[in-house]
Amino acid sequence: MAQIYIGTSGWSYPEGEGTWKGTFYPPGIKDELTYYSRFFKTVEVNSSFYRPPNPGYVTHWAKKTPDDFLFTVKLWQKFTHPEMYRQATGEIAAVSQEDVDMFRYSLEPLVKARKMGALLAQFPPSFRNDNFGKSILDAVSRHFSVYRLAVELRHKSWSDDPSVASQLRQSNIAWVHIDEPKFSSSIAADLPLTADFAYFRFHGRNAANWRTGDVETRYDYLYSPAEIAELTAKVKAAAGQTQLLFAYFNNHPRAQAPRNAGDMIKALQMPFTDFPVINMLGMN
Repeated sequence: MAQIYIGTSGWSYPEGEGTWKGTFYPPGIKDELTYYSRFFKTVEVNSSFYRPPNPGYVTHWAKKTPDDFLFTVKLWQKFTHPEMYRQATGEIAAVSQEDVDMFRYSLEPLVKARKMGALLAQFPPSFRNDNFGKSILDAVSRHFSVYRLAVELRHKSWSDDPSVASQLRQSNIAWVHIDEPKFSSSIAADLPLTADFAYFRFHGRNAANWRTGDVETRYDYLYSPAEIAELTAKVKAAAGQTQLLFAYFNNHPRAQAPRNAGDMIKALQMPFTDFPVINMLGMN
């Protein structure tokens, strides 16, 4: 049975209608990561998608968390979302060895502290299984296979091709299992295990706002007890076939992610401490 790590995608949501202040974080909490680590043993770092994190900040993350806490880190968008990078920066996403070295250097504090769980390469839904897509995936694998590498492929062309799973297995790359609304172009709902660890991401099922909503409305979804039971069954099945398993809830508005992560930990009958603020709000 695998070691199971369950947490949320990000821990800091300070602004907007979906803020975690007052729902997950009690008033006056300033060190959010330390508070978060009282309840969860892992977190997925999403800020690294926008820019390589400052190694000084990363060092502080490692120091603020318990010895058995693990971070997974999302790969910089320059490697996976070139058009999004261009729109954000006005620059062409011409990846260089310097970019690779800079990103890897930013993760060194986690590696040295033995708190680097995995690296997540999330690709956009438009990323297809064609010659260009294969070349990008191969480049990411070559440059970042020094870490446990997980890839989130979302277009059905990947799951329609039986050779993809075997190629991922050869490199011990985990194929990320995702839960999100399904469309005609979506990847298959059930994917094979392709590494000695498994990686799950739960984005919510808000189909109405999925393609037209923003970062708040798209992920505004609370999994029901029946849905948590369904997802938990998939996690348990994977845990029986791997050595290590990560699962993250990305339905972040109004702290729905930590609530559902706690629900899954309880469903797996793992030790868990209830959140005092969410309890006061009657959210359990």
